[in-house]
Amino acid sequence: MNVNDSIALVTGANRGLGARLVSQLLDAGASKVYATARDPRAITPAVSADPRVSILTLDVTDQSSVDAAAKVATDVTLLVNNAGVLGFGGALDGDLDLFQRDMLTNQIGLLRVSQAFVPILTENAPGAIVNVLTLIALAPVVGMAGYCASKAAAHSITQSLRAELRGTGIEVVGAYPGGIDTDMLAGVDAVKAPPRVVAERIVAGIATGQTVIWPDDASAGAGSVYLTDPLRLEGMLAG
Repeated sequence: MNVNDSIALVTGANRGLGARLVSQLLDAGASKVYATARDPRAITPAVSADPRVSILTLDVTDQSSVDAAAKVATDVTLLVNNAGVLGFGGALDGDLDLFQRDMLTNQIGLLRVSQAFVPILTENAPGAIVNVLTLIALAPVVGMAGYCASKAAAHSITQSLRAELRGTGIEVVGAYPGGIDTDMLAGVDAVKAPPRVVAERIVAGIATGQTVIWPDDASAGAGSVYLTDPLRLEGMLAG
């Protein structure tokens, strides 16, 4: 995927990794980036100040919001599904309503946006869908059972999209970061990569044609374990 001169849309662009992805795509030569969020007023001036940024309302859990965004952003060639939520809790004691919220956002929301924009990407091909997943989509950590399950489902959807879009000119890319130093993991005692580094490596991976991107040192190391011994990674992340 040629990031230079691309027209990108980033979901969840109001903070953290999403905001960094917008900036990095612009640095890599994107001619336009739709920075989207449920509440566009939350998008920081640092993101919105660039004249190549178009602010757009998009709630991935609301079909009418997604459809409205797709009617505006008809020139998109690069879709970055980044929006996500995280609810804490174990498989045996977690709040099922919270787990359902995670699934509706992280998996169904990703699929809802992808379905809406595939016709646009097909019309503007070549293009790409980039799904920001997580290392713990591949093996869960204690205390995040619902979130991990929602991201594992998003990982599976990514594989299904890749199979169904093969030969259409639309690449489907999965990015699997480890912990990122953002508000989502505030208070979690773990190794966390700077969002700037993760965004740089995701965009670099897109530009070099990687199908699977390990965008930080922790995920790169754990990813190599997963590729050779998935059960070993499961044991490592379970502590």
